[in-house]
Amino acid sequence: MSSPTPVRRGPGRPPRRAADGLETRSALIRCGTAVLTEKGFAAAGIDEVLRSVGVPKGSFYHYFDSKEAFGQAVIDHYAAYFARKLARCFEDRTLTPLARVQAFVDDACAGMARHDFRRGCLIGNLGQEMAVLPESFRARLEAVFADWQQRLAACLAEAVAAGELRAGADCDALAAFFWIGWEGAVLRAKLVRSAAPLRCFAAGFMAGLPR
Repeated sequence: MSSPTPVRRGPGRPPRRAADGLETRSALIRCGTAVLTEKGFAAAGIDEVLRSVGVPKGSFYHYFDSKEAFGQAVIDHYAAYFARKLARCFEDRTLTPLARVQAFVDDACAGMARHDFRRGCLIGNLGQEMAVLPESFRARLEAVFADWQQRLAACLAEAVAAGELRAGADCDALAAFFWIGWEGAVLRAKLVRSAAPLRCFAAGFMAGLPR
């Protein structure tokens, strides 16, 4: 096959071939995020992702060194996406701190319903599969959970400052408890195809906060 005729571009703009390659790689990561969030790493076949994006199987290793490298890229993509979601909720100064936590719960319930409860939490899914995953995933997954915990702890600390929570409340411990319980609620929500487990856990968490 002959090479495409080079396209002249202005200074600083990448060649079309490089740009197309980055676009394809990004498309594979986005598709992989959706597939792994629904099916998990072990059950997800690379063929399904490649077919969805329209990339020949032989080209996969042009974009990623291995399935492990692909999984790491998907984790990073999901972590960045979820960090933005948490920032929108937990840093929304138009709401009181505890109302921001409830806003996150409402957004998550709506998000799961939008996908008919087929998709859960990618990080939680992979954590459950750790026995069959590359060991390199362990530290990365824990780092993502730690980031989520820190973001919620900061929001709860604002609740303390605002008088919504009792002075001296252990915000780090409360945030850790929330994410441990939330991941279980997400799993149950997928099982019963309902937001009820999410609502149940969130209500229990909010009721148990030290006021």
